Amino acid sequence: MPDPARRVVLVPGLGLDARSSARLRGQVPADVVPLPGMGVRGPVPDLEELAARLCAGLGPGPVLIVGHSQSCQVAAAAAGDPRVAGLVLLGPTTDPRLRSVAALVRRWVPTAACERWPQALLVLPQWLRTGPRAMRQLWRATSPDRIDVRLRGVGVPVTVVRGTRDRLCPHDWAAAVAAAAPDGRLVELSGAAHLTPMSHPAEVAAVLLRQAAGGIGSKRCRPGA
Repeated sequence: MPDPARRVVLVPGLGLDARSSARLRGQVPADVVPLPGMGVRGPVPDLEELAARLCAGLGPGPVLIVGHSQSCQVAAAAAGDPRVAGLVLLGPTTDPRLRSVAALVRRWVPTAACERWPQALLVLPQWLRTGPRAMRQLWRATSPDRIDVRLRGVGVPVTVVRGTRDRLCPHDWAAAVAAAAPDGRLVELSGAAHLTPMSHPAEVAAVLLRQAAGGIGSKRCRPGA
């Protein structure tokens, strides 16, 4: 297994825990930092406190932080820590068009239908462990944050990854997020939906290993880059 020059730290997505990245960690050495609403049941603090708790769990640098879905906003908020050498954002939220429950459900249902069900079914016990209350609190704490605006001040390389069948993170939103970072790029995984760490671990691992080795540094924003 390759030994990346930068340690990889994964933050689970909304309601998920370390199980969501088990297949990915089989290909990339990585640590997982669970947080309230993201693998930890309990009260969810505001976004800045979530970022502070993530930084407290980073360990020695240099570190590549990998966020998934809702945790991308936490990863971006922690990017100013001097140990952070890069960000990978898998299916970043929250598209401003999806801040209402109705709009979110309209996009979630067709996206869920495109997932690889043997892996998607593993989400349910993770949601139950985290609990619906913590999940609701996390949504309220993070969804108003404009990750695209926040990334304008991030000084490390940023790679945005989305599945081509992900309607929670549509192409135009993912491209805008990548373009907002001074050193950003977009990678699209053909046939994937939203649960890319679970459904497409090999493809995600290739992106992580390349950036962890310092192989990403120029601004590129195009599908499949």
